[in-house]
Amino acid sequence: MQNRILIERHMRLIECQHDRHAESILGIFNDAIVHSTALYDYKPRTSESMKAWFATKQNGNFPVIGFEDDQNVLMGFASYGVFRNFPAYKYTVEHSVYVDSRFRGQGLGRQLLQELITRAQLQNFHSMIGVIDALNKVSIALHQRLGFVHCGTIQQAGFKFGAWLDLNFYQLLLSTPSNPLDG
Repeated sequence: MQNRILIERHMRLIECQHDRHAESILGIFNDAIVHSTALYDYKPRTSESMKAWFATKQNGNFPVIGFEDDQNVLMGFASYGVFRNFPAYKYTVEHSVYVDSRFRGQGLGRQLLQELITRAQLQNFHSMIGVIDALNKVSIALHQRLGFVHCGTIQQAGFKFGAWLDLNFYQLLLSTPSNPLDG
């Protein structure tokens, strides 16, 4: 417990920037691709792909936040973006939270997701969607603790590591916006 308290005192929430954080985010993404079913990619991403990823976030006015320790090491990051690219989905976002394997189990995921929820409300979104591999019990428990509810499973949605993967959808409804509009 003492180590956890020490780490929490020496971390800070930051706005991630391409020039400063792209390589760290890429490392976290690629670790998830190679070692888990958190991402249904097969091949590690490239540095070039991060330019497009950050540009998409910036163009959509979507946050990319993270925690750094006192040595400026990115411990984890989170973001959200378009759920589906049709106008009627404009109040719904799909989010993702990734914590560097060295820093898991310290509550960073929870803090990042709580911050995303706050930002989604400030941006007048109404629905947050988490798309989670059905075997990712840690992420499922995190979402449930923060009020997300299971709203569906696509069975055998992906195939990775020689097995079919089921994909769970978790949703949190927000009280915003106060006056939603068509168009």
